[in-house]
Amino acid sequence: MRRRGEGEPPPPEKARARALRALSRREHSRRELERKLTASGHDPDQASAVVETLAERGWQSDARYAESLLRRRLAQGYGPLRIRGELLAAGVDRAAAQALIDAHPEAALEALRRLVARRYPQPAADAAERQRRYRSLLQRGFPAGLVAAALGGRLAEIEALWPDVDDSSEADGPEGL
Repeated sequence: MRRRGEGEPPPPEKARARALRALSRREHSRRELERKLTASGHDPDQASAVVETLAERGWQSDARYAESLLRRRLAQGYGPLRIRGELLAAGVDRAAAQALIDAHPEAALEALRRLVARRYPQPAADAAERQRRYRSLLQRGFPAGLVAAALGGRLAEIEALWPDVDDSSEADGPEGL
């Protein structure tokens, strides 16, 4: 019996069948699908050719994958910075990932609103609690300005600025709430 990594790689038909099974469960990025095929013993060139064929036929699409991931992660309460990082790690083009995120500012704001309402229905008792909440929301991938506004009850004021809110500054940190 042949073990993974020994002998000849499986034929291209098996690579195609494996890729189609993976795509039938959920969307996959090109890089993700190629990685799965090579991990299962297929030659990297063969995996790349199979994925290229699937993409040409419209069965694999990085754009569909990116939209699917964006919807799932927003529903799970993750912010645009985290989502962008996941898209880049999956091999989605940087400009395409940013354009997709910028096209859905209201969805990111709504995800932040839902998350704050669900996790923090009562005001923070002290500065330490405000800082903990602030760090928690930053770790979920929301920009610092939006987190400060959301925790300070000023999210409505900031909607007009999105997506121009500075995501690298912590000037509005938890002490300013």
